[in-house]
Amino acid sequence: QVQLVESGGGLVQPGGSLRLSCVASGFTFSSKPMSWYRQAPGKERELVARISEDGAGPTYTDSVKGRFTVSRDNAKNTVYLQMNTLKPEDTGVYYCKVRRFATDYWGKGTLVTVSS
Repeated sequence: QVQLVESGGGLVQPGGSLRLSCVASGFTFSSKPMSWYRQAPGKERELVARISEDGAGPTYTDSVKGRFTVSRDNAKNTVYLQMNTLKPEDTGVYYCKVRRFATDYWGKGTLVTVSS
């Protein structure tokens, strides 16, 4: 079955950096686009970044452009989210997602807290 396991979250001061990882299994990772979402307290889940099967042409929500970078290593079945210059408003649970046969699969998420 499809499994997505996120890691790398934690507490970081404003201006700091974190690198999130999502290890995938149960499907052909190299054939699927992957996405990162986040959900801040009291808010709806939002798309943060998306990366194609081969890593070309990643897209980002406006609020993270220039600060976050999504990448993938198809040999390791892993997608990454490098987050720099973090702001308090980046606080939330970060999830990776894959869509397969018209079904969305989510990991359990990793918590990112940006606070001084």
